[in-house]
Amino acid sequence: MLSITITFLDLWTYSLEILVTATCTSPVNNHLLNYLPIQERQLFLDVCTPVELVFGETLNIADEVIKYVYFPLTSFISSFVEVGEKQSLEMGLIGNEGMLGATLALGNPKAPMKSIVQGSGSALRMDATMFHHQVKNNLVISKLIHNYLYVLIQQLAQTGACNNFHEVKQRLARWLLMTQDRTNSEHLQLTHQFLAKILGVRRSAVTIAAGCLQRQGIISYNRGQINILSRYGLENSSCQCYFSSVNAYQKTLVISK
Repeated sequence: MLSITITFLDLWTYSLEILVTATCTSPVNNHLLNYLPIQERQLFLDVCTPVELVFGETLNIADEVIKYVYFPLTSFISSFVEVGEKQSLEMGLIGNEGMLGATLALGNPKAPMKSIVQGSGSALRMDATMFHHQVKNNLVISKLIHNYLYVLIQQLAQTGACNNFHEVKQRLARWLLMTQDRTNSEHLQLTHQFLAKILGVRRSAVTIAAGCLQRQGIISYNRGQINILSRYGLENSSCQCYFSSVNAYQKTLVISK
C-alpha cells in the first residue's frame, strides 16, 4: 500500500511540474511581455507578483520615488499632469499593451506623472530595484523597454497635439477606442463628469459630443454606462491620432523581436 501511495504522489508531483512549466512558458495577457523570448519572459515572471488593482487607487505620485512597476493584465491605468490644485489632464492610458514605470530604465527613480487605476483588474507587479536589475543585466529586456519608452514619447507628443488641435468629439471617440482596446468590452462604466476630467474640458462639452455620437448610432449612454454600438463608427469619428499611436506601437516593438 505504501509503495502505491508513493507512486501516486510522484505522478501527481510530476504532472504538477509539467502544468507549472507549461503555464510559465505560455504567453501572458500582457502584449509587451509577450514580445520577449520565452527565456527572458520567464525571468520577468519569476520575480513578478500577481496583484489586484482597485479603481481610484494611486500607484505613483509625480516627483516621488517609484516603488513598483506594473504590467496590467485586465486592469488599466491613467497618467495625469496636474495643473494647480484642482485641474488635471490625462496624458497616457496604460493597459495590457504596456507597463507603468518604464522610465526607471532611464536611471531616474522618480515618477514623471501621477498615475491612478482607472479600470479595476489584475496586474503583475515587480519591485523597482529588481526591474532596474533586469534591464541593466539583460540586453534583450533592455532593448524592449527602451523601444517601449520611444513609443511612449511618441504617444505623449501625439496626445499633446491632439488635445490642442482636435475637437472634443474626435478626442472622445479616440479615448473610447483606447479604453475598449484595453478592456475588450463594449460596455464601459463612464460618467460625463469623469470624461470631462480625463479630456480636460467642461462637462457640457462632453454631453454635446456624446450626444452627437449617440444620434449617429455609434454609442448609447445612460446613467454612467456607455455602450459602443459601432466600433467602425468610432474609428471614423476619431482623429488620426488614434491610428498613429497604434501604428507607432506595432512598428517599434516588432523591432524588439
